[in-house]
Amino acid sequence: MFIDTHCHLSYEDYDNIDEIMKENRENGIDRIIISGCTKNTILESIELSKKYDDVFLTIGYHPSEASTIQEEDLKLLESQIQNNDKIVGIGEIGLDYHYGKEESFKQKELFRRQLMIAQEYHLPVVIHTRDATEDTIKILKEFPDVYGDIHCFNGSIEVAKIYISMGYKLGIGGVVTFKNSNLFKIVEAVGIQYLLLETDAPYLTPEPFRGKKNSSKYIPLIAKRISEILDITIEEVSKYTLKNTKSLFDLK
Repeated sequence: MFIDTHCHLSYEDYDNIDEIMKENRENGIDRIIISGCTKNTILESIELSKKYDDVFLTIGYHPSEASTIQEEDLKLLESQIQNNDKIVGIGEIGLDYHYGKEESFKQKELFRRQLMIAQEYHLPVVIHTRDATEDTIKILKEFPDVYGDIHCFNGSIEVAKIYISMGYKLGIGGVVTFKNSNLFKIVEAVGIQYLLLETDAPYLTPEPFRGKKNSSKYIPLIAKRISEILDITIEEVSKYTLKNTKSLFDLK
C-alpha cells in the first residue's frame, strides 16, 4: 500500500474523478493527500474530502497568491482547521522567486503568517520553495517547533541535510524517474527514513508516462525507482514511506 502525500485533484484537471479514485485503489494507493492552495481549490478540496473517505487535505495559500490574500482568507484557514478533521497539514506554502521575486516581501509575510497558524494548531507544513532556498531556510528557522515536508525536493545534498536537521522530510516525485535527473543522489545520500512519496498530480508524470497527465496511480513507479536506487524491495519502500507519512501527518 502507498499514500500519495501531495497531489492536486480538481474538476478542472480531471473529467471523471470517480474513475481516478477507482484507478488509485486498483494500484494500491491507500490514501491521497490533496493540496488546496488557492481560495477556489481549498473549497473544492474540502468538498472532495467529504465525498471520498480516502482523501485527506492540506490547505494553505501558495506563494503565487501572496498579492491577493486578505485577513479574511487566513481566517478561513483557521475556521476550516477547527472544524474539519480531514485537514492534516498546512500547505502548500512557501516562497517562489522564479516568476514572482518582485513580490518577495508579500510572499514572506504570507509565509510567516501561515507558519504561525501551523504552530498554533500543531500541524505539519508542506513547503513549496523555488529559487528561494536561502530565504526559505531562514524563515523556517524562526519557527523551530514547526516541522513538515519539503514538497518536490530538488536541491543539493547539503540543503537536504539542513532541512532534515530541522525536522523536515523530503517529498520525492516523478522527477526521480527522469533520465536526466540527479535526484537519485539525494535518495542515496539521505536514505528511506527521510523520504515521502508524492506525485504533484496532474504535473510531473513519471516515466514511462512522462508528458501525459499525472495521477496518484503512478506512485508505485516512483517507489520502484527508489527501491532500485537504494537496493531494497518495493515492499520496504512501502513500509517505510507509510511509516514516515503516518507519523508526519498523524494518520492512523
